[in-house]
Amino acid sequence: MGIVRVEDALRLAYEADLDLVEVAPEARPPVCKIMDYGKFKYEAAQKKRESRRNQQMTVIKEQKLRPKIDDHDYETKKGHVVRFLEAGSKVKVTIMFRGREQSRPELGFRLLQRLAGDIAEYGYVETSAKQDGRNMTMVVAPHKGSKTRAQAKQSAPDA
Repeated sequence: MGIVRVEDALRLAYEADLDLVEVAPEARPPVCKIMDYGKFKYEAAQKKRESRRNQQMTVIKEQKLRPKIDDHDYETKKGHVVRFLEAGSKVKVTIMFRGREQSRPELGFRLLQRLAGDIAEYGYVETSAKQDGRNMTMVVAPHKGSKTRAQAKQSAPDA
């Protein structure tokens, strides 16, 4: 309709038994439409719900280690990290230092580097090793675009 005075727009809306709805208040001049306000609110809620449904929730799992971990225990914990990454979750790997271990943070750093190298095909280091108090942490994220094990099972044809 072009630029119309507010009084005229309100009269037109009243005659059509509809509402005058401001859809872009920041624009100059503000943009309004003559429509059913209840329907407008319903459609806006539907769009919001649909966008929320398409959002992917990122889950952060945590795996705790000690600097003097045994090889078998390390392999077990590494398996857990791999499983979390294959499921599409990020993993926060925490090394807990106790007592005199705090004076040797390089042990924890080397352990985190070893773990990062071992799981490189499943994920990448998002946040490198950082010491905060008694703990050293590193965040590993799954590779983008790689199929998770669950997705691969769904798309694989039954033999």
